[in-house]
Formats: sequence, structure tokens, C-alpha cells
Amino acid sequence: MGAALGLSLGIGLFCLWWSCWAPDPDRAGTGAGGSGFGGGPISGWSVRIRDLLVQADVQSVSPQAMIASCAGVGLTVALAVLVLSQSPPIAVCFGLIAAWLPAGLVLGRARRRRAVLRELWPEAVDNLSSGVRAGLSLPEALGQLAERGPEPLRPAFAAFARDYRATGRFGEALDDLKDRLADPVADRICEALRITREVGGSDLGRLLRSLSAFLREDARTRAELQARQSWTVNAARLAVAAPWAVLGILATRPESVRAYNSGPGVLVLAIGAGLSVLAYRLMLLLARLPEEQRVLR
Repeated sequence: MGAALGLSLGIGLFCLWWSCWAPDPDRAGTGAGGSGFGGGPISGWSVRIRDLLVQADVQSVSPQAMIASCAGVGLTVALAVLVLSQSPPIAVCFGLIAAWLPAGLVLGRARRRRAVLRELWPEAVDNLSSGVRAGLSLPEALGQLAERGPEPLRPAFAAFARDYRATGRFGEALDDLKDRLADPVADRICEALRITREVGGSDLGRLLRSLSAFLREDARTRAELQARQSWTVNAARLAVAAPWAVLGILATRPESVRAYNSGPGVLVLAIGAGLSVLAYRLMLLLARLPEEQRVLR
């Protein structure tokens, strides 16, 4: 009975987690032909995961491999806890927590890298604006960022230069550049350059200078707010982790294991897991600054 209840709890929590990834039926792929720079087409449910992997600079990992690693880690930890504690409900809880660890690592890495790039984009825009004012063509101005741009951004612009030299198709090279960067600022820059290339115009330099000033102000404001709110996020993580650390200690006692293997014990675990997820998400919603979304894919 306890094993069945624990399995039902695990399936229910997995369904809740799965429902958070909204499908995007309008995007069957990326780039100009429906395929990303890494290979074949990707379905709507994996677009957000792929963006997170790109932002975390782990582009060699596919969304499917990411999900498989989460499931593998969760299953391994669940089996280990089951062997040690002989409690299926406790094993399911720790398995679900462990299954989130790879995703949490990728999210944290992507968040830190976005913060770094947020500081670097104004410099990249200034270099691009200088190239345009110096009379370089748009592909040349973008390509020279592979040598003069900020170090973390150079590989993406070097790949753009190679793509453009190989195909001569500016639009497709821009689409691949957007996929490699997976960044809202890069999307805006690429679309501004695409429009300028197609319809012409003399305001590109002024647009880039305005964008650079806006990005600097945004980065400065975000840095101040994050410095003030970081303690709230850390407190939320500690508050969520503490009860489960206590549960891990209690799982070493046979009388506690027997209690959690019963129906009321499974109910307590289910309510505790639900309240932990709800409280953590609410705390992050109140404390974390909203991230800019990619609306110009």
C-alpha cells in the first residue's frame, strides 16, 4: 500500500512539473529552415530547454539528453534511498529532489552567464556601432566582433562570419547567430540589422547608441536590486532544504520509517512536498527580478 501511494505521489508531482513546460506549436524548429544550428528540428516543448542549455553554454547537450539525465539521477537516488531506508515514499521524495538537481545546475549556470553577458552587451553594441560608422558593411561589422568584441561573445560571431563566407546568405547567418546566443538583446540587434539590410535607413547608428545606453542603465539597476534581494532568495533555498535534511536524518531511524510508510505518513510527505514547492515558487516570484523573454526569435 505504501509503495503504491508513493508511486502515485511521484507520478502526480511529475505531471505537475511536466505541465509547467508549455508547448509552442507555432515553432517547430529554429533558424531559417526549421532546424537549429545543432542539427534536426526540435519540437515546441524543448525550445525553452534548448535556450537554457545555450545560455548555460552547454550546447553539446540536447534537450532530450537533459531530461534523460534528470530522470536517471532521480531514479538512481530513489533506488539508493529505498535500499538504505526501506521506505518507498521517502525514496520517491528524494528521487524527485535529485531529479531536479541537473536542471537546477543548468538554471543557475544560465542565470549567472546571463548576468555576465548583460554587462558585456553594451561594449559589443558600441563596437558594432563603431564599425557601422567607419563604413563597414553589416556582415563585416558583425564579423569583426569575433576579434574586437567581448571574449565570451567572440565564438558566436566567429561562427557567424564563417557561415556568411560559406553561404553569402545574411538572413540565414543571422538566424543561426540568434540560435547560438539565445539572448533577447541579440535578437533585437539581429532584427534591427535585418531590417536595415532589407529596407535601408540611416538611423542604425543612432539606434545602436540608444540601445547601448539603455543596456548600461538596465545592467546598473539590476545589479543594485539583486544585491538587495539576494538574501531573500538564499533564505528561500535554506527554508526549503531544511525540512528535507531533517527527513533524511529521520530516515535512519526504523520507527520513523514505519511511520512514513503508513497512509498518514505518505499524506504528510505529499502535503510537505506541495507546500515546499509552493512556498519556494512564491518566494522566488516575490524576490527575483523578471527575466527578459525572447519575443523576436
